[in-house]
Amino acid sequence: MILYAGNILSSHGYTPTFIESLAPKLSEQYSLTAVSDKLSQPHRLMDMVRTFNRHKKELKLVLIDSYSMRAFWFTYVLARLSRRNNIPYVPILRGGGYPERLKSSPSLCRDIFGNAYRNISPSLYLKKHFTDEGYDVEYIPNFIPVNDYPFRERRSVKPKLFWVRSFHEIYNPELAADALALLKKSYPDAELCMVGPDKDGSLAPFMKKVDHLGIGGSVKITGRLSKKEWTELSQDYDIFINTTNFDNHPVSVIEAMALGMPVVSTNVGGIPYLVDDKADGTLVEPGNARVFTDAVISLLEDPDRAFAMSVNARKKVEEFDWDKVRLKWFDLIDPLVGRKAPQHVIP
Repeated sequence: MILYAGNILSSHGYTPTFIESLAPKLSEQYSLTAVSDKLSQPHRLMDMVRTFNRHKKELKLVLIDSYSMRAFWFTYVLARLSRRNNIPYVPILRGGGYPERLKSSPSLCRDIFGNAYRNISPSLYLKKHFTDEGYDVEYIPNFIPVNDYPFRERRSVKPKLFWVRSFHEIYNPELAADALALLKKSYPDAELCMVGPDKDGSLAPFMKKVDHLGIGGSVKITGRLSKKEWTELSQDYDIFINTTNFDNHPVSVIEAMALGMPVVSTNVGGIPYLVDDKADGTLVEPGNARVFTDAVISLLEDPDRAFAMSVNARKKVEEFDWDKVRLKWFDLIDPLVGRKAPQHVIP
């Protein structure tokens, strides 16, 4: 049996984290229990510990979505419990702040990652930082079911911008408003659609800025949408913008690339390990609305280049399809946990 610990918070209105995609896929092959959906971090940790103790006699492997900030302690506690009970554990590196954590907490990191059965990084960015610190790390990228994302040819690119993240200060949604205001000076019909829940109260100051800039009639805020809802909505827009100040390996950017939307993103964290500037997307310095807007305008003025980028991006993300990524997970898990017997349907 596998215990998979992470943040399962979509029922509370948060954007689903990757455990909500990976756990169901692994459950098709293995006996697996996933935790936790408790809203507060202390309750979530207690739920993880209780679930571990309830199943520890049958556990063969513990997977841990490993974050670099406060949730870092989830990894520490579960790693110690796993070692005490001689159960292999695998941290899955999710936190974009790990380069700083590796420097600020070297002994804790050695205790956790130096004793892991395997360390998995979904991003080449974090793999590099961990490898530079002497850790063995295997790269298994985040996956998407590529066929669920219909590629739409955008040979005629319009100033219709699309943004998908939680409203949170680290994702800098106000940069999207500033960029739109500048864009409308050259393209008065420019529009912006923003999809995602308000995670830290950033929506209120964002709306205040929108009112101040006088662009309210050109901004659509949907709140949180299901994957199906927002991917269908994306067909009405042409350029995907990622305004974050801090990132690792964002699935929303991968999804936009699969959909054929040319991407303009800030050049932070793991983004340059995902987007090849000028080849399958455009990267710009963070926090600079003028530079960001100029990058959008360059795509509008050269739709052939924008289309070529989107085609290249689609080809790249086909390597992230589950049918390919799953083999890496099977290679990791199979030596420890037997797969379920295939289910035969009797006609």
